[in-house]
Amino acid sequence: MLTINRRLFLAEAAAAMVAAPAVARTDRIRLPFDNGERPLVRMPQKRPMIALTARPPQLETPFDVFNEGILTPNDAFFVRYHLSGLPTEIDPASFRLSVGGHVQAPLSLSLSDLKRDFPVQEIVAVNQCSGNSRGFVTPRVGGGQLGNGAMGNARWRGVSLKALLDKAGLRSGGRQLTFNGLDDPPMDSVPDFIKALDIDHARDGDVMVAWAMNGADLPFLNGYPLRLIVPGYYGTYWVKHLNEINVVDTQFDGYWMKTAYRIPDNDCHCVEPGQKPDKTKPIGRLNIRSFITSHKDGGKVRAGRIAEFRGIAFDGGSGVAAVLISSDGGANWQEARLGEDLGRYSFREWRLGLNLPKGRQGIHVRAIGKDGATQPFTPLWQPAGYMRNVVEAITVEAV
Repeated sequence: MLTINRRLFLAEAAAAMVAAPAVARTDRIRLPFDNGERPLVRMPQKRPMIALTARPPQLETPFDVFNEGILTPNDAFFVRYHLSGLPTEIDPASFRLSVGGHVQAPLSLSLSDLKRDFPVQEIVAVNQCSGNSRGFVTPRVGGGQLGNGAMGNARWRGVSLKALLDKAGLRSGGRQLTFNGLDDPPMDSVPDFIKALDIDHARDGDVMVAWAMNGADLPFLNGYPLRLIVPGYYGTYWVKHLNEINVVDTQFDGYWMKTAYRIPDNDCHCVEPGQKPDKTKPIGRLNIRSFITSHKDGGKVRAGRIAEFRGIAFDGGSGVAAVLISSDGGANWQEARLGEDLGRYSFREWRLGLNLPKGRQGIHVRAIGKDGATQPFTPLWQPAGYMRNVVEAITVEAV
């Protein structure tokens, strides 16, 4: 049972986020791109994380974490806020989630209501920031210069959005749902962070309202007490501190849908470097990606002996069909062994033993989805630096 002490702790967590002197700096890290030096900071409920900004808080997961296991620990899960007005007090007893707008019976649900009155659902899904890896984009683009750590995989527990909408009853003519959280703009001129989903998507049975991740309450910085989970879609839709859902009968045209988080509306979601797209659309599903987690760029292995390489792969929901590894620049590929399947939205572990000759060797990894999608060898460019998914490579020294 949550107590007043938990509420006060949440208030202290929020205060730490908006007061830079309260953040304990423990070390610094250098990411492999220009101006990539960052402080490692420790914030409430988090181990040392890579700090990008303090107001609003943005914390990147150190990449070594992804070699610890398929599920990303709660204390290492990345943090991304758009608004600096974080809630400074959340009382779990009085908190309510409202479901209203174009519905037959508006709802006001306590946390107890959600956990008692609806079927409980679990899903393992990757949450990835739209701008993950933006720091590697060339030519450089504006926005947070992130490495590869603005992503994480967790087991989410809560209630399906479909169940909530069935309880409220949709009126005819409903077109989209909007989602708002307790974080507020710092001034009236800044648009509130409100996102929208089409009704058919919202009712697909996978979209959910979660109160737990990896078997524990959501950490404050990851959305306590409720977070919208949109499996297979970029993190911009995963609204934190969710307290308001509304059904609307028009296409929602708020800033964070109509203006921000837009991608080129073409097959590759890309344009030539330096160009602007003719038309855009809201960002949507994750594209396919894979990474090597077991070895660092510039690391060493024993020549003439089997060295096991491993990593992760994921996509927007088709599922990972295969992961291919090349040690000769892409001329030849070997298929890796895939690990346990935790669901089509989850990280999928891969492993492969390589016997490398003496010298410097480039190791490439490329995933293939069950829908046939794969990663490009040449990075695809867009003005916002979203959706990077180029074939990743490291160099190791076999000695």
